Amino acid sequence: MIVLRRPVITEKSMKLAQNGLYTFVVDKDATKPVVAKEVAERFKVKVLEVKIVNISGKEKSQKRVRKTFETKGVKKALVQVKKGEKIALFETPKEEEVTVTTAEGEHINIKEKKDILGRTKVKVEKSAVGAAPTTQRKVITGK
Repeated sequence: MIVLRRPVITEKSMKLAQNGLYTFVVDKDATKPVVAKEVAERFKVKVLEVKIVNISGKEKSQKRVRKTFETKGVKKALVQVKKGEKIALFETPKEEEVTVTTAEGEHINIKEKKDILGRTKVKVEKSAVGAAPTTQRKVITGK
């Protein structure tokens, strides 16, 4: 039986994670001791407390058809770990400043940021001086 289905990555859960309270979607049959044991083994942390919340499914309507359907309910576990210990999955990425030299010899400062999954996102702080702005046009051909 897979106990921990997936972590809950939302703004609220990330704020709770800063205080040592981590949120996971767990199996319907999972109990508090089973969840505590699984988190302790998988992430090598000491679990102090586990709170479990059953969220019932909702009835939703389809847009184009006049029919309704019901979504499945989920079971969430809020896991409190020992102070000072962290689960790396919930850590917010830190920005790194990198200096890049262009072909003209100009230096550009770039802030490099990694997202939760480890992919790199790049944001340019200062654009190159004298560079022409690029424009895109959609050309419609036809008779």
